[in-house]
Amino acid sequence: MDQKESIEAVRHWVESFVVELNLCPFAQRELQAERVRFCLSEADSSEALLERLLEELELLESDAEIETTLLIHPQVLQDFDDYNQFLDLVDALLEQEGYAGVYQVASFHPDYQFADTTAGDAQNYSNRSPFPLLHLLREASVERAVASYPAVDEIPARNIERLRQLGVERLQSMLRGTS
Repeated sequence: MDQKESIEAVRHWVESFVVELNLCPFAQRELQAERVRFCLSEADSSEALLERLLEELELLESDAEIETTLLIHPQVLQDFDDYNQFLDLVDALLEQEGYAGVYQVASFHPDYQFADTTAGDAQNYSNRSPFPLLHLLREASVERAVASYPAVDEIPARNIERLRQLGVERLQSMLRGTS
């Protein structure tokens, strides 16, 4: 896929999967306000991706019109275990650059697997995406959203139940964009 197709695939996933299934009750508002940045990284190494991540954090810092960024990186960290270990480097970068507590990074990957689940468990689809990506969020915005949402603690359990009801076969189809 070229850059435009990759970004469109992720946008479609957000609209038709994350928003339509209401996995994140805060996503639709930001999409409609056009405050979500979809960015494709050409990084082909972990080091290059960390540099690109820092650039995106600096952009968020300087541009208040961007609420959140989805940093798509299809050429690096295809293996989920490698990706998962990379998240420690992300946390270290946030700390080192003074962004800890200012931004947080949520993780999404085509093979995402929560601890204590099997690869085929439906609940893993809450964090599965068409490509590996890092979701950069403003911590203050997350705190405001959580404070204003009733029963925010119930979101994960509700999502797990919804995903289990849909079933893995349907979820796979939806993730591929064929449903």
